[in-house]
Amino acid sequence: MRTLGIDTSNYTTSACIYDSETGEVFQRKLLLPVKEGEKGLRQSDAVFHHTARLYPLVEKLFECCGTELDAIGVSEKPRDAEGSYMPCFLVGVNAARCIAGATGKPVYGFSHQAGHIAAALYSSGKMNLMNEKFIAFHVSGGTSEMLLVSPGSERVFDVEIIGETLDLNCGQAVDRAGVMMGIPFPCGKELEALALRSDKVFNPKVCVKDGKCSLSGLENQCRKMLESGESKEDVSRYCLDFICKTLEKMTEYALSEYGNLPLVFAGGVMSNSIIRNKIQSRFGAGFAQPDFSCDNAAGVAILAGRALNE
Repeated sequence: MRTLGIDTSNYTTSACIYDSETGEVFQRKLLLPVKEGEKGLRQSDAVFHHTARLYPLVEKLFECCGTELDAIGVSEKPRDAEGSYMPCFLVGVNAARCIAGATGKPVYGFSHQAGHIAAALYSSGKMNLMNEKFIAFHVSGGTSEMLLVSPGSERVFDVEIIGETLDLNCGQAVDRAGVMMGIPFPCGKELEALALRSDKVFNPKVCVKDGKCSLSGLENQCRKMLESGESKEDVSRYCLDFICKTLEKMTEYALSEYGNLPLVFAGGVMSNSIIRNKIQSRFGAGFAQPDFSCDNAAGVAILAGRALNE
């Protein structure tokens, strides 16, 4: 069976076809443009760009993979929580419902977060955890949460937040540090490239208590380092080492409180090789492959295939 997935997040337009028989995933996605020097997008701008980009993206996907479908999956909100809403997801929902109406195929709605978790399970070879309890991190520009995930009774996953940021999200911290160094937004890939050229390894003092973290001090420290003449390479490395240590401390807390459960990391920040390699080597965690870490429609396409089989 073949399912189409659509995800119109705040920064990426994404479409995917998932073949449940072969396990193959075919993705097409585009980052939304952000003006130079700015740190994000207004929702009205995101809605406009998604509207302009989604049709040609899906058209290219159909040209590559054909139009035969059995179901459509779509991200309809950021998280499975009351009041979770962003206008940009309406673009994908409207397109999914139009395609479903024209083809007579069912449409399934999921949260963006559930899609991230499913994409991480798929790309890390841990789909068996769909029926087990595990700890998932969703770490991006819009979310920095540690989650206790169980098989869902009414939804795909039952999710309990067991740790989170009290101020900046990890991706926000990376982007703010990057923008102050003149890196175009989003800054993750270029900041990582700079950090890999540093020969330093930092052991910063981080703020984590009862699974909750604070990252506001990271932005201030990066600014001080730049003003004192530290190289962009070393500032970038400090930024990533700070985030990595924060996630390590949150992981330690989760394992001590909830037992030795499997660990899965998802979200755009988790595509960073410095963070991924250190946490993998220490905790044996599963990480989404880089192309499945950033915002993508693969997770919702996979979840739609699962829903169709039930």
